[in-house]
Amino acid sequence: MLHKLLTPVILWMTALLVAAGPLGVTLLMGIESACIPLPSEVIMPFAGYLAYKGQMSFLGLGGANPWIQILTAGLFGAIGCNLGSIPAFELGAWGGRKAVERYGKYILLNLDHLDQAHRFFERFGVWAILLGRMLPVVRTFIALPAGIAKMDRTRFHLFTFIGSLPWCVGLAWVGYQLGERWETLGAIFHKFDLAIGLVLVAGAVWFLWHHIASARRRQF
Repeated sequence: MLHKLLTPVILWMTALLVAAGPLGVTLLMGIESACIPLPSEVIMPFAGYLAYKGQMSFLGLGGANPWIQILTAGLFGAIGCNLGSIPAFELGAWGGRKAVERYGKYILLNLDHLDQAHRFFERFGVWAILLGRMLPVVRTFIALPAGIAKMDRTRFHLFTFIGSLPWCVGLAWVGYQLGERWETLGAIFHKFDLAIGLVLVAGAVWFLWHHIASARRRQF
């Protein structure tokens, strides 16, 4: 059932990345950083795969140079993290935790994840933004406790960008390397695009299943 529900989402994400390139990366990573469950673990590796295919240049800069394409994907991903963090940060700054609890359900916000991010922020303070941007789950929700704590906006966005860039570049590099592996396996299986799609769907299914299961545990 989840496979059938998520397949159109994955197809939309991958089609957007193919059509829009780096700007598509910015849009999808912005959505993920706005606490909406589009996992960067799916977005950025596929961007790296497109870099492997030579489809991640911006305005023709860098040509087919793979490292420039990987860095371009990472750079636009980090920009998306900053832009997407704005509504989450401002929601926390405006209404505090009560506003998050009241309106978070409209963006599938998991309060268990918010609590995890809040504890992480309390432990490490402003450095939690830098560290948290390189950790799964925490990176998606860390803007909310930063907003609740009314962290300085300039420092928040600076740390968000610095922390997001290596995460995005790293995942894009993984996707690039998988591109090379899949190209080799393709001679055997002749199912290159299908295999990539199955990997992406499997990752998204796990992410959403974990999100729903955690929400149910909180209810009971």
